[in-house]
Amino acid sequence: MKPGRRLAFDYGQVRIGVAASDFSGLIASPIATLQAQSSDLTTQLVSLLAEYEPIYMVVGQPKHLSGNESATMESVRSFAELLKTLSDAPIHFIDERLSTVSAARTLRNAGGNAKTSKSQIDAMAAVAILESALDKERLSGGL
Repeated sequence: MKPGRRLAFDYGQVRIGVAASDFSGLIASPIATLQAQSSDLTTQLVSLLAEYEPIYMVVGQPKHLSGNESATMESVRSFAELLKTLSDAPIHFIDERLSTVSAARTLRNAGGNAKTSKSQIDAMAAVAILESALDKERLSGGL
């Protein structure tokens, strides 16, 4: 695998979970939950991109269990367009079906309360999205 950090975003209308890989691309960790409607969202994204200097970014692609895109996909595409204006790193979409469910289960198994930990769930959903991308990268040599 190519060395360098990767960033993942779990975009939501209210919160955006963010995860990053280590430099070797082996471990994904939650790093932040941003407020989607924040007036300084762009500033926060610029700061994250400068700090992590990702070799690529992944954005969760919301789909229904049937595989069809959800209505949220238009907002996700707009968010990805914003990222493109802030970085030259390639952006990939990763199917995020069940990432939030998986994150809530992980948090619950660790003793957390899903109702009071929504921002943690969003960041952990970004971890699940990034882990999926890292697995694809390991198996095929790229995304």
